[in-house]
Amino acid sequence: MPSVTVHIVQSPEPPTGVGEPGVPPSGPALANAIYAATGKRITQLPMSKQGITFV
Repeated sequence: MPSVTVHIVQSPEPPTGVGEPGVPPSGPALANAIYAATGKRITQLPMSKQGITFV
């Protein structure tokens, strides 16, 4: 996964907080880690053992 840069912009509008920026890259990072460790691709969401195919 390429480097991800997050810019926090202050706003009075909801939602507030900075916990959300790290969430979107988590799924692809996990899928890539599983592929790197096992050679098996995740091809469906939600992720499950049944969603892993052999390459």
